[in-house]
Amino acid sequence: MNSASAPGRILVVDDDARLREVVRYALAREGFEVSEAADGESAWSSLQRGATDLVVLDIHMPRLDGFALCRRLREHSRVPVLLLSARTDEVDRVLGFDLGADDYVTKPFSTRELVGRVKAILRRGRPDPDPADLCWGTLRLSPTQHRAWVHDAEVRLTVTEFRLLAALLQRPDRALGRGELAELAYGDGRFVSDRTVDSHVRRIRAKLRPHDLDPIETVHGIGFRLGTRG
Repeated sequence: MNSASAPGRILVVDDDARLREVVRYALAREGFEVSEAADGESAWSSLQRGATDLVVLDIHMPRLDGFALCRRLREHSRVPVLLLSARTDEVDRVLGFDLGADDYVTKPFSTRELVGRVKAILRRGRPDPDPADLCWGTLRLSPTQHRAWVHDAEVRLTVTEFRLLAALLQRPDRALGRGELAELAYGDGRFVSDRTVDSHVRRIRAKLRPHDLDPIETVHGIGFRLGTRG
């Protein structure tokens, strides 16, 4: 990730200067290196200039909103994204996950929760020491590099998408319920809705479909399992 002197580089993107300051202080107190942007376009420019380990991103902003920036990021990068929103509608959360966000926090929130979510996302992206690659036909996942390929073509997965797909590849003979998949993909014991899990599965399928692969089978009434034709 980065040097041992700091646990990660975080970009906080929000048009509310006071909220940015509160988040910056909470993260910096935990040792994170924090930069700020007041709108999506400024954030995009900042992301082009230097390495970032995670983006805390407000949805409703001028110039380029959070959804649009998240979509643009996913076209070019796997950097984790934590969305912020004042709205509690589930449709916003599902849309955010469909666009590739890794987590979603509703305003108002406690800084302790936000910092905990940031740490959990970064932990999920940190591979175990030298685990074996996971394969299904021409699909290969490298837990060490946290990358996926079909033949020699890389498939860009978010942290959560990678962990969800890896969970299925590690358990080829089992059907996993949505709750179990959520626990394996998030790993921090909090509630994740079935629609959120379905959204991640839908995105994985969409990313693999151009490669003529569909490794995930739906098990009605239970959840999902690895297909048998790998």
